[in-house]
Amino acid sequence: MKSKREKTVIKTSIISIISNIVLAIFKASVGLIANSIAIISDAVNNLSDAISSIITIIGTKLAEREPDKKHPYGHGRIEYMTSLIVSAIVLYAGITALIESIKKIFNPVSVDYSVITLIILIAGIFVKFILGIYVKKKGKEVNSDSLVASGTDAFNDGVLSISVLASAVIYMVFEVNIEAYIGVLLSLFIVKAGIELIRESVDNMLGVRIESNLARSIKKEIAKEKNVQGAYDLILNDYGPDKYLGSVHIEVADTLNVSEIDKISRNITKRVQEKYGVILHTIGVYSINTKDKEVIDAKKDITKIVFSHDGILQMHGFYIDKKEKYISFDIIIDFKIKNKKEIYQKIYDEIENKFKGYSLNITLDVDISD
Repeated sequence: MKSKREKTVIKTSIISIISNIVLAIFKASVGLIANSIAIISDAVNNLSDAISSIITIIGTKLAEREPDKKHPYGHGRIEYMTSLIVSAIVLYAGITALIESIKKIFNPVSVDYSVITLIILIAGIFVKFILGIYVKKKGKEVNSDSLVASGTDAFNDGVLSISVLASAVIYMVFEVNIEAYIGVLLSLFIVKAGIELIRESVDNMLGVRIESNLARSIKKEIAKEKNVQGAYDLILNDYGPDKYLGSVHIEVADTLNVSEIDKISRNITKRVQEKYGVILHTIGVYSINTKDKEVIDAKKDITKIVFSHDGILQMHGFYIDKKEKYISFDIIIDFKIKNKKEIYQKIYDEIENKFKGYSLNITLDVDISD
């Protein structure tokens, strides 16, 4: 049975396909009659948009398949692959149009615009603007990168088609033929859009930082749970749009027993999944010393040492075992800091010198989420 998201993506894509095919046919006909490379390039761009929408439908259908033994996390990442294909088509269309436009600059041909040409161009611009706004809006509603990319591309096409219209008007009024140059301008914008879309698709496939508001909201939600004193190291693995599996560390007092911690863990898993659709398959625990004043004072001293250095974003997971004589905690250093290892070593040496006889386990953690 189709999900609401799948239905929305398919319906929106079909509307886009029909609109772009109709526009491509009309523009290609007018472009051939008028002998206009700019209008023909615009038609090719519409056709590439239609093909992109077809690929989006195929990708969505494949991505919605149920998990299987080989792909236990589902097939959601297929959407990122199809988004990359769509981006490549946009880039190819732009490069092709650019080559043809440059040829027309060196080998100009006469053009023959008419009132019908202008009417079709104006209608095409209007349709593209409406289509772009609609498709992008639907893409954001269902978190579909492919739809957002298609909608953005359609809106940009409307803007660029204005330049084609302008070149036609200038030729009809002043008999100055600039349509090949407009074709180059149009093509360069398409190429730029294609490169940007490819970069975004590759980023999604490689894995990018968790969206700041989502990370902070999830940590805030976790901290609402009774006896949880902090949430850290939130990792979300993206297995397609709105399909997150992840892990997190929580800080709790060392007075809690296993049964109490288990209840906290289950409550957190339930509330985060219900509110954000995120499955936290692992919840690690940092135990906080709460009973020993000497340990609490030592933490204050160590915190002061750590944050006396530039670029320290966070310190967490602090624990001292006086019997076994070891100190353990994590620090996070800003990505902008280049000499992370040097700073880490200075912190290590200062703490080791102050707390002689203790073994240190200081983890240089990664700034994976806000």
